[in-house]
Amino acid sequence: MDIQQIRYFLVLAKELHFWNTAGKVNITQSALSRQIKALEEELGIMLFERNKRNVKLTPAGTFLYEKWAQVLNELDFFNEHARQIQLGEVGTLIISHPDSLSASFLPDVLSRISSSYPGLKIELLQVRYEEQEEFLRNYKVDLAITRDLTIAEDIASEKMYSDHLAIVVPENHPFRSVEDITPEALKLQKFILPGKGEGSSYIGLIQQLFRYFEVSPDASFYSEFGSAIIALVRNGLGIAVLPDSYAFHESPGIRFIPTHFQSGLYLNWRKDDHHPVLSNILNVILSHYKSGRDLGEQ
Repeated sequence: MDIQQIRYFLVLAKELHFWNTAGKVNITQSALSRQIKALEEELGIMLFERNKRNVKLTPAGTFLYEKWAQVLNELDFFNEHARQIQLGEVGTLIISHPDSLSASFLPDVLSRISSSYPGLKIELLQVRYEEQEEFLRNYKVDLAITRDLTIAEDIASEKMYSDHLAIVVPENHPFRSVEDITPEALKLQKFILPGKGEGSSYIGLIQQLFRYFEVSPDASFYSEFGSAIIALVRNGLGIAVLPDSYAFHESPGIRFIPTHFQSGLYLNWRKDDHHPVLSNILNVILSHYKSGRDLGEQ
């Protein structure tokens, strides 16, 4: 007994006519009769009652028709699902991203992925700087979007675009524009800063900004999560330096003052990972974003 014999049986059980069935399955009537007879002999079951005028299912044949039709429908579904897996059209992809992208880059890129591969499931994580490479290497995430340039030999990295660092102040703060930001004025401020991040190129960029303004910041609080920093700024606990993409969050009670310092956004993945889902998503993202453009040009 093989699947093809069962498929012949199912068509005949529906048509109840050998000539019509033979035409539909593209074999001769005699070949169809031989296949059905061989199936009955192997099972030891009479599937059809036949005479010169009529063909009808036996009770046993009716039972097998109902069960086999259901099983083959499931089998066809499984086969198609396996094909989609091989082509990278279904599956789950885990992406880590910085908090700053939640209302800017991320909705756009997820929309593009969903449009191209509606069968994919996406899980989103926010990961501390110190854990980004470890999460990639240990398959805890498949893609890591970072503000840090990765130089690890086993991780591929591509720059997608840049946005700008901004001084973030409460709405009633005297800083209104970048002209108000002087070394003397900054020395009087309390700061809320991201974590120390030893080796982080993003933290290095913030330090570069402070060197430009010739100030050593007096930090009251540290946090790696910009949404928490924004809440502290809004409550008058200090000012901050954040990517201006946070402005897309439309948080009330704060003001973003952009500077000329640019923060890059990088897409990172395992070099030795050739999973078709990952390959498809990389193609979707990089074909549109691999340009190093400013966020405002997207």
